[in-house]
Amino acid sequence: MKMQAFTVENIPLIRKGDDVASIICQRADIEDNDIIVIASTIIAKAEGRVFRLEDIIAGDKAEKIADKHCLDPRFIQAVLDRSREVLVEHPILLVETLNGHVCIKAGIDDSNVDMGYFADLPEDADHSARTIGEKIEKLTGKKISIILTDTNGRAFKTGQTGIAIGVYKIHPIKNWKGKKDLFGNKLEITEEAIADEIAGAANLLMGEGDGGYPVVILRGLGMRSDEASIKEMYRNDREDIIKKGLRCLNKV
Repeated sequence: MKMQAFTVENIPLIRKGDDVASIICQRADIEDNDIIVIASTIIAKAEGRVFRLEDIIAGDKAEKIADKHCLDPRFIQAVLDRSREVLVEHPILLVETLNGHVCIKAGIDDSNVDMGYFADLPEDADHSARTIGEKIEKLTGKKISIILTDTNGRAFKTGQTGIAIGVYKIHPIKNWKGKKDLFGNKLEITEEAIADEIAGAANLLMGEGDGGYPVVILRGLGMRSDEASIKEMYRNDREDIIKKGLRCLNKV
C-alpha cells in the first residue's frame, strides 16, 4: 500500500456563503477514491457559524464557571449553549456538544477568524461533509470521501492532534475483530480509528499558524465506503467508563 498526501494550494480566506466544494475543485485535480480532509474552521465560516460576545447574555451558571476560569461569562454562556453536558467545570471546561462530540469549550475557537469573532464547530458535521462531498462528486464525476477535522488534546498526553468530527463515504472505524494476527491468533477487541488517524496525518500538512493549509488530499488508501457517520466512533453512555467516572466526581 502506498499513500500520498498533499495540500490544496491558494485556498482564499473563506467568508459566509462561499462554496467550499467549488473552491477545492478549482484548485485541485481530484481522482477516484481520494480522501479530502478539510479543517472545520473554514466550514464554520462558510456556514456563517461565527459570533461576537456582544450578542450574548450570560446566565448565573456561566457567571459561576467564568469566575473559576477568569474568562468572560458571555464566552462561557456560548459554550453552555452548545453543550449537552458539562463533564468537567475546572480546571478545564470539558463538555459534550449537542452532536455528542466531547471536547474543550465546545470547540469554540478565535484563531483564524476576524478580530472579535469566534468560530463554532459545524452544527452537523456529517451533514456538512455530505453536502461538500456530493457537490465535489457532481463537479468532477469522481467518487471521493470527506473527513472534517478539528484539533483536540488527548487525555494523559501533552499536545494536540487532528481528529475527525464529520465524515462522508468513509467509515471512521475499521473493525479487525475476527481477523488473525501474524501468529494466527484471533483478534477480539481491535477497532482502528482510521478517520482520526487520517485526520492526524493531514494535520501535519495543515499547520496551525498563519501559513496553514485548510484542505489536504490523501490518495492511495482506497477506503471509500457506503453511507457512514462520525457517530460510529462515539461510545454509548453504558460503555463509556470515563464519562461515568467524571459524573461521579461531579457529585462529590
